[in-house]
Amino acid sequence: MAAIPTQRDSEPRAREVRGRATLPGSPLAPGAARALVRSALAEAPAVSGISARLVDDAMAVVSELVTNAVVHAGTDVEVDWLVEETGAFVVEVGDRHPSRAPRDPLGGDGPYDTPEYGRGLRLVTTLAESWGVTYRAGAKTVWARLPPGGVEDPDAPAPDAALEVAEDLAPQPQRADGDRDWLGRGALSFLAEASDLLAGQLDENLVTALTGQLIVPRLADWCAVWLEDEATVRGGAADGPDRVWHASENRIEELRCALEKEPPCPHEGLRSGPEPYPWPGHALGPQGTDGTALSYRLVAGGRPLGTLVIGRCGLLGFPDEVTGLVEDLGRRVALAIGAARQYARQATISAVLQRGLLPGAVAEIPGVSSALVYEPCDKGGPSGDFYDLFPAGDDRWCFAVGDVQGKGPEAAVVIGLARPWLRLLAREGYRVADVLDRLNQLLLDDATEAADAAARALVAAGGRPVVTGDGPQTRFLSLLYGELTPYDGGIRCTLASAGHPLPLVLSPDGTVRTAAGPQTLLGVVEDETYTSETLDLRPGDSLLCVTDGVTERRSGSRQFDDGDGLARALSGCAGLSAELIAERIRRLVDDFGGGPLEDDLALLVLQAE
Repeated sequence: MAAIPTQRDSEPRAREVRGRATLPGSPLAPGAARALVRSALAEAPAVSGISARLVDDAMAVVSELVTNAVVHAGTDVEVDWLVEETGAFVVEVGDRHPSRAPRDPLGGDGPYDTPEYGRGLRLVTTLAESWGVTYRAGAKTVWARLPPGGVEDPDAPAPDAALEVAEDLAPQPQRADGDRDWLGRGALSFLAEASDLLAGQLDENLVTALTGQLIVPRLADWCAVWLEDEATVRGGAADGPDRVWHASENRIEELRCALEKEPPCPHEGLRSGPEPYPWPGHALGPQGTDGTALSYRLVAGGRPLGTLVIGRCGLLGFPDEVTGLVEDLGRRVALAIGAARQYARQATISAVLQRGLLPGAVAEIPGVSSALVYEPCDKGGPSGDFYDLFPAGDDRWCFAVGDVQGKGPEAAVVIGLARPWLRLLAREGYRVADVLDRLNQLLLDDATEAADAAARALVAAGGRPVVTGDGPQTRFLSLLYGELTPYDGGIRCTLASAGHPLPLVLSPDGTVRTAAGPQTLLGVVEDETYTSETLDLRPGDSLLCVTDGVTERRSGSRQFDDGDGLARALSGCAGLSAELIAERIRRLVDDFGGGPLEDDLALLVLQAE
């Protein structure tokens, strides 16, 4: 931990408030850090009477230090904070990239691949009583100490000048009495609040919409955003700006047309700006013939994402305070756009994966009606549950309902192995028990190969740990698998359950019975031998197959299947069609929890006609 000139290293006093968090090095980290620290400061008034000004200053300092670490280090960020008994606030932000120093508080260029400009640590210099940087092997920590009540900013504009600039920043007349202090303190709160707002968005169109609302009319009379095409790494200037805002809505279309003729031409390199932009006076009416416009390149992660242009009527030039504030805001907009694009890419990949892991359609079986309910709890990633219903040849049809331990890419790998192999083995004529034997061995062999590959990589790296995502995980699979053969007067069903919720059969008279016995999960025991059971489904009989998203649905300490809850629910479905049985069970499960799903849910009903 850094050497801070406080009692940081001594035993904590009973009235101190302190905390620690490790955050991923993503655009969401600054907002998460502010939320954690704000919660800690909420406890502080009872301890030391911490002032509202110090809370604002602390939020600004935490935001800048964490943002600095995210932008320039890109590693996980460790945040430690302390509210001393005296009311002083101390924060330390550490990262794992010791070769990069924090931004120069005097504004000089630092040793970075991508120069970043703006307020940066100049805010920390202004607001902190003291601050510094501590380097250790493999790590760097920046710390700051804010005294009780905060410190006065010696560089703050005089009251009249501050009011004049604040009127440019926040021109609402009703705020005039409170604007004298807004530039030095309120502007920082505005920046922190804007960061929170932008960091929570996962749609780049919404990010750009919020950008306009934040800037107009608070910082400028109008603004526009051009987004760059990632596929071709070129600006979207040929098609005009993606979004245009004006304080007067009836000027927007005319302004858009003017801006389409004057797309921004960024200079070489990744400097964010500001750069002069031609004034589109002819599009702004008689009162907008003169003014100043500036463009800012939106850069995140060393990639240009777009350009922001702002304009103000009647000014020969924007005040430096405004240009610095907009540049800081633009940096946060760029981070939010980058995060939204990354989320969109991941969502697209997940959707493609999900479509590939599930059948495009389920087979129709002579003499059998079927109904399926499939609800992943995470709409943005591959589910751990899967199902299938397919013809296997020789008047046989096979069905499967499975649940992989875990979710996401690791679950997708297991499902990508299991479902095609089920189909292949079934169509090769293997019976139910043999299919499970071979699938069990396949999962064990695949896990062994993954472990061998990890060991070889470790040896090749000289014994040093090799980071490969989350690392190898155990590939366990619970599976209910069966085979259906229609015959005169019914359906013969042979099935087996490997570590899966047991299937239930509902008779027309409302009686419910278990259709198979429990067996070991797949991918756990070497050379495990599985067995199957056979039953006849008479007309009106219904077979219910579910995943544990049904049986383990929780309501407080209770689960849906406690006391044979699933069997009782199924017995109340006598006389219903397969579709109505599936819908009723789904609704009962949903109502039982009274909230969103906590696990994936798959439910298959097969009814003999």
